[in-house]
Amino acid sequence: MEHPIGELMQTAMTSIKDMVDVNTVIGEPVVATSGATIIPISKVSFGYVTAGGDLPHQDKKSQPINAQQDFPFAGGSGAGVSVQPVGFLVVSGDSVRMLPAQSLTVADRMVELIPGVVEDVKNLFAKPQGMM
Repeated sequence: MEHPIGELMQTAMTSIKDMVDVNTVIGEPVVATSGATIIPISKVSFGYVTAGGDLPHQDKKSQPINAQQDFPFAGGSGAGVSVQPVGFLVVSGDSVRMLPAQSLTVADRMVELIPGVVEDVKNLFAKPQGMM
């Protein structure tokens, strides 16, 4: 006969497996009217605990302990899952951008804009093809 703690663990792990899968982290892609593909990205965290034990009988004198005798079992398990949106991966034409779900600080926004500014400056100072 299987010990009850094994059944508790199996039940909790099956429940976690049902709640969290790859589609929870990388969501289903959505195609916008502009033709861009938007993919939601999330952060998943979970915790799990199981505990249990066999309890001795209350009245030890009236019931002699026998190796074959079953002791009462006490146990429990618990699990928690947290899903936090991280952002959206936007694929449009030849570009891929990550749009964060949380608000950015000014420094984060500046770092995000640097590649576009460098490209604009490069195009501004580039010599026209016909003029040399």
